[in-house]
Amino acid sequence: MKERIDALLADIESLACKTEKEIEEARVRLLGKKGEITRLFEEFRTVAPEMKREYGQKLNQLKNAAAAKIESLKNAVEENVSASSASFDLTKPGEPFPLGSRHPVSIVREEIIGIFRKFGYNVAEGPEIEDDWHVFEALNFPPEHPARDMQDTFFVTSGHNPILLRTHTSSVQVRAMESMPLPIRIVCPGRVFRNEAISARAHCIFHQVEGLYIDENVTFADLKQAILLFAREMFGSDARIRMRPSYFPFTEPSAEVDVSCNICHGKGCNICKGTGWLEILGCGMVDPNVLEASGIDSKKYSGFAFGMGVERIAMLKWQVKDLRNYFENDLRFLREFETSI
Repeated sequence: MKERIDALLADIESLACKTEKEIEEARVRLLGKKGEITRLFEEFRTVAPEMKREYGQKLNQLKNAAAAKIESLKNAVEENVSASSASFDLTKPGEPFPLGSRHPVSIVREEIIGIFRKFGYNVAEGPEIEDDWHVFEALNFPPEHPARDMQDTFFVTSGHNPILLRTHTSSVQVRAMESMPLPIRIVCPGRVFRNEAISARAHCIFHQVEGLYIDENVTFADLKQAILLFAREMFGSDARIRMRPSYFPFTEPSAEVDVSCNICHGKGCNICKGTGWLEILGCGMVDPNVLEASGIDSKKYSGFAFGMGVERIAMLKWQVKDLRNYFENDLRFLREFETSI
């Protein structure tokens, strides 16, 4: 027994464990219910009475040495863990996670609004579910007027002054003329709806930004200057515009506006179909009937209005040829705009 006790003391002194698992295995091997030291205590009952004092002291020393060694190994492992973790800045945030990007329509919408804000325009918004008065009749669309056929409308209710999904944000302009003090200088961004077949160049949902300026002595020259300044801010300082006569029920005279192609710089390419020009918006002087319908004296005040499709501007800006890409939530497409914020 003495030889076994001396061998175990030597084993304990040389014991080296690097992990908590190794320490626990050593503790079980030495001090567990079936451990080597525990078996020695069981054999101690068979020792001769005159030897019990000597062997009892040695066994107690062995047990105490084993317990002390196990405790010191535990402390050493804990200190190593603390030292290694101290090398990290515990105040840092956790693992970073990827952020999404802004939608290309949102990017262009905010860019358009930002340009007109610099020109002194405020932002006005209105409901997407509107009545016939604000969408059509107040804008010079009589009930049987053929111009209503230009708008493929989603109706919610029927009858007198039916409820419908707005086909343009001009309804916001009507509400502004009814409620805002003059002069009025606003842009009206928003989502609009038309019952059209979905294709590469058309969709039943799209976004518009329309503008309205009403004051005394507003002329067509003011309108042209506002559109030219916008085009140069949006497409570059060398952008040029041309205005072609057109027709809208709520403006007279009316015009379609083209901007010089920012891809070929007017030389002709497949984007502009060889013309050197790209259509960007419609505009005109507010019809006196529209002013009078909203309670504005058309003999004292005049104004102009314009409207553009946000998706159309985005298509020209990034040469996107299929309008459906803006609505399909394809992450491969959307990730291309992560740096366009």
